[in-house]
Amino acid sequence: MLTGELRSQIDAIWNAFWTGGISNPLEVMEQLTYLLFLRRLDDLHTLEENKSLRLGKPIERRTFPEGVDDKGRDYNDLRWSRFKNFAAAEMYAVVGERVFPFLREMGGDGSTYSQHMKDARFTIPTPALLSKVVDMLDHVPMEDRDTKGDLYEYMLGKIASAGQNGQFRTPRHLIQLMVELTAPTPKDVICDPASGTCGFLVAAGEYLRVNHPEMLRDAKAREHFHHGMFHGYDFDNTMLRIGSMNMALHGVDNPNIRYQDSLAQDHAGDEEKYSLILANPPFAGSLDYEGTAKDLLDIVKTKKTELLFLALFLRLLKPGGRAAVIVPDGVLFGSSKAHKELRRLIVEDQKLDAVISLPSGVFKPYAGVSTAILLFTKTNSGGTENVWFYDMKADGWGLDDKRQPLLSEAKLGLQSLLAGHTRLSDADHARNNLPDLLTRWRQRGDSELARGRTDQSFCVPKCDIVGNDYDLSINRYKEVVHSVSEHLPPKEILAKLAVLEAEIQAGTKELEGMLG
Repeated sequence: MLTGELRSQIDAIWNAFWTGGISNPLEVMEQLTYLLFLRRLDDLHTLEENKSLRLGKPIERRTFPEGVDDKGRDYNDLRWSRFKNFAAAEMYAVVGERVFPFLREMGGDGSTYSQHMKDARFTIPTPALLSKVVDMLDHVPMEDRDTKGDLYEYMLGKIASAGQNGQFRTPRHLIQLMVELTAPTPKDVICDPASGTCGFLVAAGEYLRVNHPEMLRDAKAREHFHHGMFHGYDFDNTMLRIGSMNMALHGVDNPNIRYQDSLAQDHAGDEEKYSLILANPPFAGSLDYEGTAKDLLDIVKTKKTELLFLALFLRLLKPGGRAAVIVPDGVLFGSSKAHKELRRLIVEDQKLDAVISLPSGVFKPYAGVSTAILLFTKTNSGGTENVWFYDMKADGWGLDDKRQPLLSEAKLGLQSLLAGHTRLSDADHARNNLPDLLTRWRQRGDSELARGRTDQSFCVPKCDIVGNDYDLSINRYKEVVHSVSEHLPPKEILAKLAVLEAEIQAGTKELEGMLG
């Protein structure tokens, strides 16, 4: 958890960029990512130097070259610990003319992070701004993995709050919910085919650290965690850089974060490779049919990206693999042949586990479209018996454009449940359904089966879904409670009316007598 002081430091750095001439929040994030990467490279090199001194052996993994370049300039000047002490003008020249070309040349070393720096651009406009930002970043503590990760997440939140770039970031509490619903294991191979800032992959890694700490004490499991577990695709190089740095600062050494247009490429190498998919892919409408991957069109013939992404998930999952993905509501009840066929495939050929209806404001102010979370397991042999539905009404934040928190931080998201506290009060639950949702999900094969369809969650047998043409919208199955007024028997009503009539007549006579 970030302290107020650390938040203030990041706010000050962010404001320095804005007042210094960079107003695009994504560009601010990109330049901060480069600078953090440079600081990280220096820290790694220092660790290797210390190891070399301790063991009395040469440095095994050298980040910065030894000696001087062909112009007689010291390579050590490229290091954060050296150039941070230069005068502003000299620092600006070294970073712009030497450090960034060095970054771009690093791609050949094979690491995920260096590959995404090969087209690094230095756009900080003045020596004064660079000097100020480097000095401010140098005072931010980056030794602790949790702090580093939280700091970067806080910066990413500024992309969302700044406006037009918020589509790159799924709300963190929804990401955490989806990770908890799928409960990653140390043997999973996890993929997000629309990775953006890698929020889902980061959250999965943090879940594993908390729930399976023994994994990092086993050499084989640790190797899998750092080098084989996490995979992300994106076709935006800026997002790849930011997402890669997010993973680095959360302590994952070498995730596979790579450039790929998920819908327009052959996935032969990735087919049935992953055991868990977590994603909130962009739904941009229609694609060029000719440019769409043929293996996806074999599953469902459509130009709709939301359907093609679902087809992609089915292709990428290995048998037994599971998915938690966000889809627009149209996927649940669309009447086109492609919509119905894809739903039929998931219900009949795979195992549909759950449909969670989300409030329409969860992605405001960027989009007001209604969405849902689909959870399914790839079996290639069916297995759908009862589908669990949950009607989420509130996620802890206001559903207007401001999206302000409605509860204290300890009661937001899943904090209260994960901290081992009792359930939220009815008043708090009305503002935040997430703890209740996760609790009920864990009981879906037991007490949830007995719930009526007037409740917030309930199970629907497969035969009902088939009978409704595979419609998956919750309103198709939810029953509304009609209030029943209690009526007196007719004889009692007539008797009361007779008494009332007698009282009126008596009152009338009394009034006539008074008036004389």
